[in-house]
Amino acid sequence: MRATLRWAHSDLRTHRGEALFLVLATAGIVVSLLLATALFGYATNPWQRVFTQARGAHVWLHTAPSADTGKLTGLDGVESVTGPYPTASATLASRGARAAVELRGTPEEPSVGRPLLTSGHWLDPANPDGVVLESRLARALLAAPGDTLALPGTDRTVTVLGVADSAEKRYRPGEQPGLVWAQPSAVGEPRGRVVALRLTDPEDTDYAVQRAVTVLGSGAVSEVSTWKQARAEAQGDNRLLGQVLGLFGLGALVAAGLAVHGAIGTRIRGHLRDISVLKAIGFTPGQVVRVFLIQHLAYALLGALAAAAVVQGLGGRIPGRLGDAVGVWHGLPGHTVALLVVPVAVVLFIGATTGLAAWRAGRVPPVPVPRRAASPGGRLSGAARSALGLRLPPALVLGWHRAFSRRLRSPATVARLTLPLLLIVVAMSAWTTIDRFDGRPEQVGLPTSLTVHADSGLTDRAARTVLEDDPQVAAAYPGVEVAALVPGQTATIALRGLGTRQDPYPYSLAEGRAATGRDEAVAGQGLLALLDAQVGDWVRITVGDQPQVLHIVGRSIEPENAGRVISTSLDTLRENDPGLGPTLYELRLRPGADPDAVADRLTAAGEGHLDVHAVPNPADGLSPLRGVIVGLIVVLALIGLIELLTAIGGTVREGERDLLALKAIGLSPRQITAITVVSTGCTALVATILATGLGVPLAHWLIDAQGASSGIGSGIAAGPSAWLLLLLGAAAVAGATALAALPASRAARRRLADTLSAVA
Repeated sequence: MRATLRWAHSDLRTHRGEALFLVLATAGIVVSLLLATALFGYATNPWQRVFTQARGAHVWLHTAPSADTGKLTGLDGVESVTGPYPTASATLASRGARAAVELRGTPEEPSVGRPLLTSGHWLDPANPDGVVLESRLARALLAAPGDTLALPGTDRTVTVLGVADSAEKRYRPGEQPGLVWAQPSAVGEPRGRVVALRLTDPEDTDYAVQRAVTVLGSGAVSEVSTWKQARAEAQGDNRLLGQVLGLFGLGALVAAGLAVHGAIGTRIRGHLRDISVLKAIGFTPGQVVRVFLIQHLAYALLGALAAAAVVQGLGGRIPGRLGDAVGVWHGLPGHTVALLVVPVAVVLFIGATTGLAAWRAGRVPPVPVPRRAASPGGRLSGAARSALGLRLPPALVLGWHRAFSRRLRSPATVARLTLPLLLIVVAMSAWTTIDRFDGRPEQVGLPTSLTVHADSGLTDRAARTVLEDDPQVAAAYPGVEVAALVPGQTATIALRGLGTRQDPYPYSLAEGRAATGRDEAVAGQGLLALLDAQVGDWVRITVGDQPQVLHIVGRSIEPENAGRVISTSLDTLRENDPGLGPTLYELRLRPGADPDAVADRLTAAGEGHLDVHAVPNPADGLSPLRGVIVGLIVVLALIGLIELLTAIGGTVREGERDLLALKAIGLSPRQITAITVVSTGCTALVATILATGLGVPLAHWLIDAQGASSGIGSGIAAGPSAWLLLLLGAAAVAGATALAALPASRAARRRLADTLSAVA
């Protein structure tokens, strides 16, 4: 054992750089995987905790006031029914902030879908104007228990009695109204009712919705929401961040394993004589294997322990969502298990790849056998001889020949170096896609910047006059958005009528064409997947008791409502309902306009009749991803350095047997050094070309697949610019040649004997 440790210590002193890079790369991989685990837990568990403690409802049905909801209690699969509760739409204002809300008359705490109070207390019959706000809505209004909120357009006020968490769909400005629990008397004249169903089998949600709508009648149901939709919204961007970290962490782990495998294989070829001596003095094959295995397991274990300690001790101090996720994850039941399993799994994987490479060392014979003076691939090819005949620099020709003359080792080296570079290209594509959402939102389904809702106190003509008079407003598109039932009555979607045929709304189309004719519409990917439809199909949806048949002529990129949106012109909807008027306006601003400043001016000009919100951008929730991408690129660069050092060592060692011959034909030490440098640079160049050629389409496929699964739709991916890819390639080649210069120069100036070690 002492001899084994001495050998490992001697090898560590010889390869300090590789050891350091391996430790750092392992630490980066473990940190990525632990953060991914934390984000998955953070995305799922808080909502799941609220849902479980509140006995959350699996289905919420918004119905007409006349609907007979008592029929729902007898449905198969329905465990319990809560409600109906009267509802009305309203707007609340506080400290300059406004929010669209749903007032829900709740005389007592529900038995299903019970709000979980985080501050204050529940409704008090003695205070008819008291309300309880959903926590996300309370944060948007900067409201707390004891605050008084106004209802714009009326002289009414309400008092906040409490703030509560809910497992229902969360408040989203301009998209989903906030939830306000109030006494039935505070609701006034209800516009509808809501009823909650808790099922015996949550997986039968779609069937239960279909049965419920059939019993009540499709004309009586205006909107359906399910626990799956609420859970998906709660997970949101956190789950995407976890997926990105997990994907790149696993990719980096594979790249690190291959780099370790290549490093050990190269080292074994360089120490054949030493390994033979160890066997000659009594080392067994198992002991030889353990020399390499213990050494690299120690590196991996050191990196894994450091990473686990950093995440455990400092992870909660990371600014932003990552720190919040780690803080919540520390309190989850599976935290300790994950903190042990992830580092152990990484160490075992690296140990397995190490063992496969070290097994070859155990097969080295005790007496070294001289190899052939030249391998079949070592002769100069016809192209190389022709290049020399054209008086090209010998260093360039021989360097290229040395890089690619080894039939098996050369492709393996290129492949191992290509993998981290390919992942870097994918990471850069993710960055440029986020930049596309930020800098060119009109290309990814966000042609407008502000959404304006006008109340009944302002006519359409007056509202448009106020909006179009602002000098920073380029266009105001009138529209309406209503909930519609899909065929089969299992879910609700958003039906939008935006713009007119004379002034059409500028949708971002990924397939097909714009909807310009009668009954034509464009749909989001989420809706097409829900209906199993495609561009060119006709679909029938139901709004209240009125059917609407539309011809889908294009697929639009839809960041809202998980892509479950079908859009047409306001004129098309008016053909079914001539009295339909716009309820919202989408504003396209002039280049350089500040949306916040425009929103403030319009709110003031509307004199309390306009509710102005910025259009939510998915990139706003992905800002932590930029820091993640930078960290991942650093980890992948470390893995690439490990492989480069291995390739340089192997190239220098392979060139030792040719050193005397090269000197004999008159090459100077500088030219011999240049051969190794050119060989390494050519390897890096080919790896970079392959990484770029494979990485860009792979990144587009991965990003578009994620977009399709989220409902936004494919067509959102943006690859790095050509100059950025050129910069990456130049950096890789320049770094490789710079790293190769010093060891190649030292090797060229040594006087080598033609020994067995030189030809090994």
